[in-house]
Amino acid sequence: MSDTVSSRAAAAAASLVIASRESRLALWQAEHVRARLLELDPALDVRIEPMTTRGDQILDRALSKVGGKGLFVKELEAAMQQGRADLAVHSLKDVPMQLPQGFELCAILQREDPRDAWVSERAGHFTELPAGAVVGTSSLRREMQIRALRPDLQVHPLRGNLDTRLRKLDEGRFDGIVLAAAGLLRLGLESRIRCLIDPAQMLPAAGQAALGLEIRSGRDDLAARLLPLQHRPTALATLAERALARELGGSCTTPLGAHAQWSGERLSLRAVLGLPDASQVLHVEVQAAVDDAAQAEALGRQAASRLHEQGAAPLLAQLQRA
Repeated sequence: MSDTVSSRAAAAAASLVIASRESRLALWQAEHVRARLLELDPALDVRIEPMTTRGDQILDRALSKVGGKGLFVKELEAAMQQGRADLAVHSLKDVPMQLPQGFELCAILQREDPRDAWVSERAGHFTELPAGAVVGTSSLRREMQIRALRPDLQVHPLRGNLDTRLRKLDEGRFDGIVLAAAGLLRLGLESRIRCLIDPAQMLPAAGQAALGLEIRSGRDDLAARLLPLQHRPTALATLAERALARELGGSCTTPLGAHAQWSGERLSLRAVLGLPDASQVLHVEVQAAVDDAAQAEALGRQAASRLHEQGAAPLLAQLQRA
C-alpha cells in the first residue's frame, strides 16, 4: 500500500459521521454516543449529521396509518448506504424488528428508566382523572393499557417530537399525556413527570429507553470500534423483547408491551398484547437463565408461543383487518 493510500485509510479510520434525526432528544442521543466514543479515543473526529425523516414530517396521521416507525430510520439508512454517514443512533423502540438487508445493530447501550411517565397538571395519575377526561398518546400499546384500566376516558392521538407534545399539553388540548420517561430524563425535564407508571399497569414497548447503534453490514472495523459501548445486560434483555415482538409481527400497529428484567442470572420477560379498545387483552410472563443472545431470543419466542396458546393469532388477524 502506498503512503498516500495508507494516510487516507488512517484518516478515514480516525473520523466518524453519526446520522441523527433533528429533534432535540435525537440530537442528545447522538451527542451522548459521540461523547462515549471520545472517551474511548480522544483523537477520534466524530461529527453529527442531523436530518429530517418522514416520520418527523408526517404529524397529522397516526404512524400505524402511514408506514410505521420505520419512517424514523429510512433516511438515516440511506445516508449510510450513500456513504454520507457511518452509523445511526436510534431509540431502540423505534427500530423495526426486521432490519433491511445490508444493515445491522452492532451495539445496544445501557438502558435509562424504561417506564412510561404520566405528565399532567390535573391529576397525579391517569386513573385519578374524572370520567370523560382526555389523555394524549401516540401509541396503540399505551391506549390499550389505559383503556383496560379506565374505559371511561377519551384517548386522543398525540404526534410530534417531545417538545411539541409538551406544548400541546400546555395549550390545554389534553388533561394529561403519557410519554417515555427516558426522553424526559435525558433532556433534564424530570420536573414534568407527575408519576412514573408502574409496569404492572403499563408495560413499556420492546426496547424502550435503550439506544441502538446501526451500521452497514460488513463494516467489521466499525463494529469493533463500537462494541465497547455495548451494555450486555441491556442487550440481552432487549433481544428477548425484540424476539417476542418479531415472532408476533410487532410494529406500531400492534398494541404490544414487552419488558425483560434481571434477577441474578435469570431473565424474566412480561408481555401484554391486546386490541386498542382493550376488549381483549392477553398477558404472559416467562423466565429462564440467560447467558447469551441465543438464549435471550429463545425466551422471547417462548413468550410469543404462550401468547399464541391464549389466542394471539386471531387477535393479530383482527388487528390486520382494522
